[in-house]
Amino acid sequence: MPRALIVGNTDGIGLALTRRLLDEGWSAVGVSRRASGLDHPAYEHLVADVAAAGYPAALDGLAAFDLCVYAAGIGEPLDVDALGEQTAAIRVNLLGAALTAEAVLPAMLAAGRGHLIGLSSLADVVISPDAPGYAASKAGLTSYLLGLGQAVRRRGVAVTAVRFGFVDTKMAKSPVTPFKIGVDEAVTVLMRAVRRRPAVVSYPRRMSVAARALRGVSRLSLR
Repeated sequence: MPRALIVGNTDGIGLALTRRLLDEGWSAVGVSRRASGLDHPAYEHLVADVAAAGYPAALDGLAAFDLCVYAAGIGEPLDVDALGEQTAAIRVNLLGAALTAEAVLPAMLAAGRGHLIGLSSLADVVISPDAPGYAASKAGLTSYLLGLGQAVRRRGVAVTAVRFGFVDTKMAKSPVTPFKIGVDEAVTVLMRAVRRRPAVVSYPRRMSVAARALRGVSRLSLR
């Protein structure tokens, strides 16, 4: 039975993905700041905060995983009088993912197999005055995952950056959410990535094109 670790799975994409994996015969360990209501004989849950100092140690002792999906993420609109919210986004979205990779990759590399997926965002190409911490964290995450993937591919381990646009979850806080997709559609995209193990997935395509255009506009505004 293949074994998966899903970090950030008490709601949204992480929870739906966990359910899909269990339905397809995987065993799974979920990690989040809150207890889980998910009840399944092949599922166990670990309460841990990816932003806490002791987070990496919380993963010690877990058996090796065939798949690790980092789905934890936060993001708040910019309030220049509360910059800690932007720092928190960088800490959770980027540093938490890097710490997770640090914890799970050694066993994968030792086994010569495994797959790490990080949920990034099409916002990784945008210079955002509205949520700079979120955009910066996703830019860093995509870059880190792509570089890491190139480094470990020859040792049998795949790394995938999944760049979603707007998904119908609590993270979709913008008043305008073009090309928004549902959670089930997002999970179908993820499961395709699990099977094919690409370096990067950008979805939906129309939103990817729009994000690139917005990047040009945002850079012009800096001149």
